[in-house]
Amino acid sequence: MIVAIDGPAGAGKSTVAAALARRLGFRYVDTGAMYRALTWLARERGVDPEDGPALAALAAASPVSFEADGSIEIAGIDVTDAIREAEIDRLAPVVARHPEVRAIMRERQRALGEEADSVIEGRDIGTVVAPQAEVKVFLVADERERARRRLADRPGVGAEEIAADLRARDEQDAVNTRRAADAVVLDTTTMSVDEVVDRIAALVEERRG
Repeated sequence: MIVAIDGPAGAGKSTVAAALARRLGFRYVDTGAMYRALTWLARERGVDPEDGPALAALAAASPVSFEADGSIEIAGIDVTDAIREAEIDRLAPVVARHPEVRAIMRERQRALGEEADSVIEGRDIGTVVAPQAEVKVFLVADERERARRRLADRPGVGAEEIAADLRARDEQDAVNTRRAADAVVLDTTTMSVDEVVDRIAALVEERRG
């Protein structure tokens, strides 16, 4: 079974998807982390984030893997913490916007989803990566709450910078942030993580039934 969780930055996708995967015993596929891992590797190897073909070649040669302990690896290197740097977060949307890069990444995401029951989160999972997903959810939240969450995840970064970054991310990601027609929309603005996970877990059980 595949659970597809989509939505804009700060809507709670990563936190909810990770918690849901733990509860269900599913694999958690963080597609955003995959693009950040590629961004990190490109920086380390001096690949221009504007060079789509070179990035695609790098992605094809160095598939991202999710380890049993929750760590993320690329080219045999544990990058779990390194990909959370502010610079990586800033450059990742630039890397992710290249069609040839997204094509390689989507192949990898589909392969991971086919290997085991999975919770896959991103911005085009229910529409492009896994349109056959049995459960599709689109998370939203108001801009102020999304900015607050991003600020909590990035201590040391100013509130105004976070808000500006969020608006820029929304503009950059707009073309790839798509809600499937059959997705259940959940507004997480006033919901706790457990409440959101409960709602999605109920959808999974309903689908299984």
